[in-house]
Amino acid sequence: MILSALLVAACGSDGHGPTAGIEPPGSGPEPTAPPPATTPAPEPTLGPQGVQAVVTHAFEDITLGPGEEIPADCVSWTLNNEEALYVNTVTLANGGAYHHSNWFVVPEESYAGPDGRWLCSEREFSEDIASVIGTVLFAQSTQSVVEEQEFAPGVVVKIPPRHKIVSAIHLLNPALRDHETYLRLSLGLIHPREVDVILSAFRLNYGALDIPPQSEARFTAECDLSAIFDAIIQKPFELKLHWVLPHYHYLGNYFSVEILGGPRDGEVIHSIESFNAEPNGKALVPPIDLGAAGAHGLRMTCGYRNPRDESVRFGVGDQEMCVMLGLAESEMLMSANVGADNQVDGVVDGIVMNSGPCVGIGAPRNPAQALPSAEELAAPLYVPESLPGDVGLPVAPPCVDTPVSLSEPPTTLASISEAIFTGSCVFSACHDDQAPAGGLDLTQDVYETLLAHEVTTAETSLPLVAPGDPEGSWLYRLLSQCEPRDEAGRVVAHMPRNSPQLLAPELVNKVRDWILLGAPDD
Repeated sequence: MILSALLVAACGSDGHGPTAGIEPPGSGPEPTAPPPATTPAPEPTLGPQGVQAVVTHAFEDITLGPGEEIPADCVSWTLNNEEALYVNTVTLANGGAYHHSNWFVVPEESYAGPDGRWLCSEREFSEDIASVIGTVLFAQSTQSVVEEQEFAPGVVVKIPPRHKIVSAIHLLNPALRDHETYLRLSLGLIHPREVDVILSAFRLNYGALDIPPQSEARFTAECDLSAIFDAIIQKPFELKLHWVLPHYHYLGNYFSVEILGGPRDGEVIHSIESFNAEPNGKALVPPIDLGAAGAHGLRMTCGYRNPRDESVRFGVGDQEMCVMLGLAESEMLMSANVGADNQVDGVVDGIVMNSGPCVGIGAPRNPAQALPSAEELAAPLYVPESLPGDVGLPVAPPCVDTPVSLSEPPTTLASISEAIFTGSCVFSACHDDQAPAGGLDLTQDVYETLLAHEVTTAETSLPLVAPGDPEGSWLYRLLSQCEPRDEAGRVVAHMPRNSPQLLAPELVNKVRDWILLGAPDD
């Protein structure tokens, strides 16, 4: 495991725990608790992309206090799978406050202990080691509440027999009230006969971030991935890119990844021009064959706007990150990082441009990540048995319109801003001052904004807020109805956007009662 040790030393662990100490597969102690009883899984059915069965697991609910942050927790789910699973889709659903999570598949004796939620450091969990002894399964976009990672037909992440899923999770509750949240993970399985490609993960990282105060800045890493192939396995560069996912925080306002080298040098693969709390992963269909294109790597740029009076660097909490996960057809696991020597290249259109040397390392992928055997091809689809609490569990809880009921006091605009707008509308960057959705900026002059705002995202003559008339207020309809309809009969997205559920009834009725009282400026 020399290469895995090098991988750990060079890459770090994204702030989620130490990077050493796990025993190799098969040498660790047995789990300290016996696996729970299971229930036979439902009969497989044909679904999108050829998915024939969906297995869903619910983790325990968590309540975070006002402003509470939990940066270094882990969760695990032992699958008790006697045979390999071929995963074409992964869906994560949560009730908010999940700032980010990275998901891995490891041998079930790794990180021994009961499933559920545990402190990453207590079991010496390392993301980098997990990716080497197992594989990367999924990564959540920053603050997204429902996200699906879906590949083209026949393209999968493989879970070998007797493996479990482990995730490092980062929770953050920006609201000034308690927040109860849930977490569910769903795997869409296809038959081994349908499998054409098993994906391997790689990562690009700009760890030398130094975002000056009161400025806008961009950081570019040019990472030669072909050099890793040449150094480790002495083979020509072969990498077909199927999935890319950026990761940065609230200050991020730009992301781009381009082909590096060859005739297609500079061709943009994926770009984002603002921060939002929506899924930002991109499936590449057909995949981009970097080797065949004569390329030798990727060029990644992350951009930020820092309104603070101090510099922001790479880290958790109120610091920033610049990371990209890639899933590709490749014989290698790779990590490329600008870890030091950031240099300022100049100022372009008021943006401070930075770059640094990108150093790459790698290891051959785990031998267990092989294509299905002849026995698997001939056998029926294998679906592991579900835990009793997971039987019949939907991917996410259903949405229910909010009934008129008691509201959470006080019913003042100041309290509404603290309990709802700050945590659910501004922090997700939908309605901040950078690129406010629908032109609605809820960061300042909130009263004037609510009363004067003209709705442009739906065909409605209703004002956003009609003092004294909740039903005649578009804001209340968006918050209280799962499928609000405009005057053209078109269903528009409820708020919070991208959430499968509405806000807690006591919060929605807080808004209703404030409007009913005449929407005072209090």
